[in-house]
Amino acid sequence: MNSKLTEENIEMLYRAIVSLETVEECRRFFDDICTVVEVRDMAQRLQVAQMLEQKIIYADIVKLTGASTATISRINRCREYGSGGYRMVLERLKDGE
Repeated sequence: MNSKLTEENIEMLYRAIVSLETVEECRRFFDDICTVVEVRDMAQRLQVAQMLEQKIIYADIVKLTGASTATISRINRCREYGSGGYRMVLERLKDGE
């Protein structure tokens, strides 16, 4: 596939997500665009990132979430050295509580 088309499609996806205004709209969109497993996997990743922010150890995260240590490690690397997306979202969720 043409990389320009792929980039345009990814950008369209990001714009679509940003256009959602409520949790219900988000739920409806993700129900249509993702499988149940994909949504659960993304939710699990966010939960793991939150637990890592809370300094919960890997062994406890494995027990509580069922995530593999490889997944936890990858999320931790993204948290520490990635684009800052996990921290940004978790901070916003915390502020919204």
